[in-house]
Amino acid sequence: TLVVADNGGMPDSIYDLSFTSNTGDEVPLEQFRGQPMLIANTASKCGLTPQYRGLQEIYSELGPEGLVVIGFPCGQFANQEPGDDDQIKEFCETTYGVSFPLSTKVDVNGSKTHPVFSFLQDRTDGLLGSAIKWNFTKFRVWPDGTTVKRYGPQTSPDEVRRDAQELLQ
Repeated sequence: TLVVADNGGMPDSIYDLSFTSNTGDEVPLEQFRGQPMLIANTASKCGLTPQYRGLQEIYSELGPEGLVVIGFPCGQFANQEPGDDDQIKEFCETTYGVSFPLSTKVDVNGSKTHPVFSFLQDRTDGLLGSAIKWNFTKFRVWPDGTTVKRYGPQTSPDEVRRDAQELLQ
């Protein structure tokens, strides 16, 4: 008898998922198969917003070597992302020179949690469980598409950069 584990309908790999870019294009994560990924929920009006600069530096430095960086704007934490997708894109580009992909504004907790964040939370636990606690929670996904490491909002992009470099070697 074949016994199949029930993973609650969760995909086996992040590459089975997609997101909508803030320009309206569907982006299948399959296109990044075999590459390490750094995914963060972001916000434009947060004390941690300057982390956009660090994420962009990581993308500029390690993107050519294969690291994928994706920001998922979220307004669930004290409405610190009040803008619409166009406003968010303009703010990120003009204030921090962001050129890495951004999704449309999403929920990272609750009944409307974006599937990418459901996947990430399913594979990691934060200090107080799997729910996202604040803006700029970061996740590093191994090139296998299944292994995930979680970083708290206060973890600097520089710390994450060192870990990401290891995955590229």
